Amino acid sequence: MTFDSQCEVAALVYDRGDDPDGVLQAFAADLNARGYRSVGLVQFGHRQADAPRLSARLVHNGEELPLYQDLGLQATGCALDPGRLLDAGARVARAMEQGADLLIINRFGQHESEGQGLLYLIVQALSADIPLVIAVPSHRFDAWIRFADGMSVRLRCDRQALDVWWSTLHGRGRRAARAPATMCEVYK
Repeated sequence: MTFDSQCEVAALVYDRGDDPDGVLQAFAADLNARGYRSVGLVQFGHRQADAPRLSARLVHNGEELPLYQDLGLQATGCALDPGRLLDAGARVARAMEQGADLLIINRFGQHESEGQGLLYLIVQALSADIPLVIAVPSHRFDAWIRFADGMSVRLRCDRQALDVWWSTLHGRGRRAARAPATMCEVYK
């Protein structure tokens, strides 16, 4: 793991057998519990032989969103429903507009590697100076680096790598976690 001290974009690179979803979900939950505001989505659910059930969980509020489309029992294509993915992205965009310390994107998948999917959220986060982490399958890492124009830290798929990256960002003067607003502050 190498760090560019100015890089606020991290790719959590995973291989078969790794659990990027579990790593990202636990990381977001811990940051949120410490007073930071993580927004984004993390994938969960697994393709079953008879029914693909791909879903995502919004890390900022725990809402679960189905992302699959029923293609029938004999279908072998991608069960991801692009419309549902874009709806989930819109929810994340609204959450970012309310303030965020970190954006989490569940995957740099086929849609993103083709210039679609949730890439607009990455652009929105970068424009707002919000650090982001995205799970990238190792076989798509070259495509990710081309998209990111080389401006990304490559992290192994484990919690320690994320923690070191985050502490590096916050050790160089990034804003501290916001204290919860008091009732007086809300009504001022």
